[in-house]
Amino acid sequence: MKRTVVSTSRAPAAIGPYSQAVIVGEQFVYTAGQIPIDPATGNIAGETIGDQTRQALRNLQAVLEAAGSGLRAVIKTTVFLKDMGDFAAMNEVYQEFFPDEPPARSAVEVARLPMDVRVEIEAVGLLVSQR
Repeated sequence: MKRTVVSTSRAPAAIGPYSQAVIVGEQFVYTAGQIPIDPATGNIAGETIGDQTRQALRNLQAVLEAAGSGLRAVIKTTVFLKDMGDFAAMNEVYQEFFPDEPPARSAVEVARLPMDVRVEIEAVGLLVSQR
């Protein structure tokens, strides 16, 4: 089965030995977890869970689009939260990006995230165009 690595400068570069996303075959794209780093500055975008969720989802959108997918083609996300108490505020921003027919989703609290951010989001999407 064909496997294609995806990379875009519109999202933060990988901070370890992984790809921003991998396309498998001609149907699916699997993203790495996206954290709230502004790709233009390399800094964490904001301190609130809302600001950080918004940037993580912008980064996710950029990676998906570079793969020939997009937020409307996402079928599953996983949200990693530093504090489950942030769930409601994260959900408010998440709904802005997935207003209609949202994908399946899991949300889990974790002990720590890279660079001590508050949220990380990964996705599985369908390809909607050829790169």
